[in-house]
Amino acid sequence: MIFFRLIIIVLMIFTFSQKAMSDSHDKVKEKKKVDNTVTVDEEPLPLNDPFAGDASNASDLVTEETPTSSAVKLRAYKLVGSFSAQDNSFITLVDDNGEFMTVELFEEVLSGVKLVNVNIKEAVFEKEDDNKYIIMNFKNQIKEANEY
Repeated sequence: MIFFRLIIIVLMIFTFSQKAMSDSHDKVKEKKKVDNTVTVDEEPLPLNDPFAGDASNASDLVTEETPTSSAVKLRAYKLVGSFSAQDNSFITLVDDNGEFMTVELFEEVLSGVKLVNVNIKEAVFEKEDDNKYIIMNFKNQIKEANEY
């Protein structure tokens, strides 16, 4: 009876010691000397930056011609919401800093660029100087066209 108790205790100690060692062997820490006096432990950085957000996914600019400055400036915003009714329509845009901007129909977004049409798939802007249209969808793809 004492023999079986001894075997069970030894097996339990062996099992728990293996789990404790397996938790600590894969954590690699680098030590850096700061000001030749203090040592700081650092863990390796992940491959992707979790704080970057959608900054790495830049918007696509699809044009038939070379992009204009208005279309390039409009790339700084992302279309996140649209509302269309009989008497009032507006969209919500977000910039890279996370600031929201709500634009009503026929209101200027940038100088010379105003919102002229809103539907559930896209927003259409008109450039006042050359009567071209900039079409932005929810995938943040921007197209320039002569008509919409």
